[in-house]
Amino acid sequence: MLFIHQILHYLKNLHFKTNTGKEIFFDANGDVPATYDILNVQISQDEVFKLVKVGKLDPTAQEGEDIIVNTTAILWSDGSSQVCVSRSVCSESCAPGYRKASQEGKPLCCYDCVPCSQGEISNDTDAVKCLKCVETQWSNMRHDQCIQKQVEFLTIDDLLGLTLVICASAMTLVTTAVLFLFINYRHTPIVKANNRELSYFLLVALMFCFLCSFMFIGHPTKLTCVLRQTIFGVIFSISVACVLAKTILVVLAFKATNPSSSSRKWLGPKTPFGIVFFCSLIQIVICALWVAKSPPFPDLNMKTFKEKIIFECNEGDTIFFYCMLGYMGLLATVSFIVAFLSRNLPGSFNEAKLITFSMLVFVSVWISFIPAYLSTRGKYMVAVEVFAILCSSAGLLGCMFFPKSYTVLVRPERNSRSYLVRKTHSQ
Repeated sequence: MLFIHQILHYLKNLHFKTNTGKEIFFDANGDVPATYDILNVQISQDEVFKLVKVGKLDPTAQEGEDIIVNTTAILWSDGSSQVCVSRSVCSESCAPGYRKASQEGKPLCCYDCVPCSQGEISNDTDAVKCLKCVETQWSNMRHDQCIQKQVEFLTIDDLLGLTLVICASAMTLVTTAVLFLFINYRHTPIVKANNRELSYFLLVALMFCFLCSFMFIGHPTKLTCVLRQTIFGVIFSISVACVLAKTILVVLAFKATNPSSSSRKWLGPKTPFGIVFFCSLIQIVICALWVAKSPPFPDLNMKTFKEKIIFECNEGDTIFFYCMLGYMGLLATVSFIVAFLSRNLPGSFNEAKLITFSMLVFVSVWISFIPAYLSTRGKYMVAVEVFAILCSSAGLLGCMFFPKSYTVLVRPERNSRSYLVRKTHSQ
């Protein structure tokens, strides 16, 4: 074995010239570089095949002289002598945006060009694999460059956001007009009926309900994320608590028509405002615990959509969010039940019918809101909540105050004590 090893050592370093000047040596692979003749198969006029040397291939020659071809000696079957360069691959090169995928059972030079997947790119020709974009970027249409993801949030520049802003502004102006109308006609019977101060308070609360929708539109900040859900929950609870107080006041007023009734002592102004304060206080406590334990905060959501970033308010602990909505729904349900049971009171106390219908609209809006809210993402989720705020607030405003405003402005003859008393006795 040692002898063979010694022979191999000398064979590797073998390098000499023959008498003809040809070099003999072994390359790195142990092969002897050979010179090859380039032959052209030619067919004579009598259909005799012959091989004609038209050039040679010499790897040991100097650069530029390793391949020598005499093009004048070439003759093809069609009589031409043009040199054709053939390709050594069976597939075209893959452009940027594609990667090579080998064809099963074929040589490596045979492959398919496969487009890069979404979020991946290739910016070189004949790329073997695609490169994945970083989390904040996405692939362009050609998949040859990573571009910054679009950041999406509900803004006033968007048609949807602009429409909601216009609706909220219009309803705020309408509510303000109704408030001034009631203040101007504060001494008339239809305004004084069922605690006019409570009506003022409800109108102001509805005005803030419309205004709080503006906090949902625009660039989320730490302050707006904390305020928009908590302010919305507290203001709406005050509004529904006012409706509940008006409902209870209607029932007490009817029962107190008997001078000996014990309900007369609850007809003072302290009762309705006490109900509003107590019901609102519970919601304030819920929101305060929410802010103290796990408040909402601005967040870049990159998981919902792969091709864009959702800039949203993360609700923090969602348990408090649903507790806030649940408590508001409980107040609305209790108010609806009380108003429904007292809907057949005499004509002068027919506000129970208006409250029943307004609560029916309110509850219907927020029941349909929950599945719509959970099934949408991004700016449309925010738009659904703003839409529910506007619709429920408009329902309360329209059902409770439009009939009275119509009577005050269009049918003033009905806005008298004699008409209300006559209507009550007729029933």
